[in-house]
Amino acid sequence: MTADTGVDGELTDAQLIAQARRNPDLFSVVYNRHFRDIYRYVAGRLDVQVADDLAAETFLIAFRRRDRFDPERGGLRPWLFGIATNLVARHRKQEVRHYRALARAGVEPDADSHESQVVTSASAQRLQPQLAKALTRLTRGERDVLLLMALSRLSHEEIAQPLGISYGTVGSRLSRARKKIRALLEGLER
Repeated sequence: MTADTGVDGELTDAQLIAQARRNPDLFSVVYNRHFRDIYRYVAGRLDVQVADDLAAETFLIAFRRRDRFDPERGGLRPWLFGIATNLVARHRKQEVRHYRALARAGVEPDADSHESQVVTSASAQRLQPQLAKALTRLTRGERDVLLLMALSRLSHEEIAQPLGISYGTVGSRLSRARKKIRALLEGLER
């Protein structure tokens, strides 16, 4: 391990972003390393048509703000997810309309879509429309925490950083979101 590389000889994210400040071409490594995860997260929150644009916009914003990234405040990956979450928030009305349309349709979304993967992992196939409707009933903060956990598999600490909330707030929002969804789904089963 050299001073410029991590354990496997590759630059760590912190080292990479620091060097990309001086050599902007290195930012392509950041893009290549993290685009897929950001794209999946955005596609799961909105849809695949918007995901391409918002994932690309996430990296454009990160590139422009690379001088402001502070590794003391957290990792690069959560920082990127924070930017993506803020972009998703701008499209919140579209997100809510998307989940309401899924609920109204009463049909399963495309089996390969990220919506379908999230819904399927959280509930039985027959509950997909109800789960989509339940997601619309969460507050923005609850939905952000729940979907960051489900789609990006970030830890509580990694979720707290980009949302600007405490570890405890992540836990309480996640708990409230789970309770709300559970109550809504149990109410439908009766």
